[in-house]
Amino acid sequence: MDNVILSFKEKRRDKQLRYERKVLKDLTPKLLKERFNTFLSTQRSLGITFSQVLEEGCYDVAIEAYLLGANFSKFSFYGESVDNIKARCFHEEKHLIDTLFNFILYWGKISDFDMYNESLYYQCEQYVDNWWHDGFAKGSKRYKLRLH
Repeated sequence: MDNVILSFKEKRRDKQLRYERKVLKDLTPKLLKERFNTFLSTQRSLGITFSQVLEEGCYDVAIEAYLLGANFSKFSFYGESVDNIKARCFHEEKHLIDTLFNFILYWGKISDFDMYNESLYYQCEQYVDNWWHDGFAKGSKRYKLRLH
């Protein structure tokens, strides 16, 4: 076996990737599809046309939100409240919400999007929040079981 010298950043990144792979094993494509279809059913009323590209973009944001929640769940292990933890990752979560919102506006072929912008934004916020909480719960469970 070769001894490989890694820098601290490389070591931390390697550890983070291993943790993310473990957490993602619990996330099934079926669950992604079901949640997307639920999200899609609320968006159809806004006149949004969904395509394969838009579906994959929603999957990407869902996975990122899930991983964000899982990564920040370590703070619950140390007794921090969920509200404080959510405040810690406010900017990252906001970025995901904005990304999803802008992605849908660009790719969604919305007929009259001025009227529904606020409603769409809140639904994107809820979509990201639900995935964040799922990842947080899964990560918290892994920390409690010392599987991190």
